[in-house]
Amino acid sequence: MIGKKKKFSIYQLTVIGLMSAMVFVATNFRIEIPTPLGKTMLHLGNVMCLLSGIFFGGVTGGLAAGFGSAIYDLFDPAFAPEFWITFIMKFTMGFIAGKISHMRGFNGENKKINLIAAIVAAITYVLLYVCKTIFLQLIILESTWQAVSAVAVTKFLVSSTNAIIAVIASLALSISLRPALKAAGVFRKLER
Repeated sequence: MIGKKKKFSIYQLTVIGLMSAMVFVATNFRIEIPTPLGKTMLHLGNVMCLLSGIFFGGVTGGLAAGFGSAIYDLFDPAFAPEFWITFIMKFTMGFIAGKISHMRGFNGENKKINLIAAIVAAITYVLLYVCKTIFLQLIILESTWQAVSAVAVTKFLVSSTNAIIAVIASLALSISLRPALKAAGVFRKLER
């Protein structure tokens, strides 16, 4: 039928809401690191962003990652003005992880493909985050290049550490939780 849009099922909406909440909660497990031009943090939110994509595919995983992270930002005055940027970047991370892990019928079950998906998605996020930092500090706030580069390097190091933790933890959780979710019929219900 022409013009008929595919709608989200109640199961997909439930998964998006549940995984968004898990991203939000996991982001609260953090270590804040002050920098001369703002703060950055080590956190576990990216673990859930990657896991959302690996488990539930590109769009569902991306939306969960984006919404959970954006909601976290809205609760923190330091991050609130950038919540929409966070949504786009975290959506992209979850979307890439999901698209790669579910390509060619793998359905998120191939461990090697999931490793590649998690690495590519995490690297993409780190690059987006550093580019955003440079743009905001240099163009919007008109900071000196020396100050911008110091902040960008700090945020790159912290984000890279987050990425490594997220890749390892999301793969470990995927391997350990997938059998239970599969046995409960979660993935089968989402395919309808």
